[in-house]
Amino acid sequence: MQHSRVQGHLVMNLVVSHELSVRVPVDAVYEAGDPYAVRLAFHLPGDAPVTWFFARELLLDGITGPAGEGDVHIHPVDEASTEVRILLRSPAGDAVLRAPSAPLLAFLAGTARLVPVGQELIGRELDAKLAAILRGRENAG
Repeated sequence: MQHSRVQGHLVMNLVVSHELSVRVPVDAVYEAGDPYAVRLAFHLPGDAPVTWFFARELLLDGITGPAGEGDVHIHPVDEASTEVRILLRSPAGDAVLRAPSAPLLAFLAGTARLVPVGQELIGRELDAKLAAILRGRENAG
């Protein structure tokens, strides 16, 4: 049976001010059934997890250069791309997070092994065709 999910556990820093940041555990989840999206659940101290959905390509692009518009912006903090800054905007306010790039890249590499970037539709089309063929066999037999 082929796995249809990639999970990762990361730690990011929620930037409160120039002098203060708080370590935030983050669960990253990617599912083949939704091949363009990555779900990040931020476990804030004393609160229920806050979940955001990101385009997988946005995360990948943001590691090496500025990416995003609207509610999510990601860019490398330094020229070596060892850390990224993630800006999340919501009606409740903005949040700035900093995250090391290496764990994000490892997680994204796992997603690419499951569904290669650029082949998201191909996998879904093949799954749909296979399901149709299997339904036909059940009806024929």
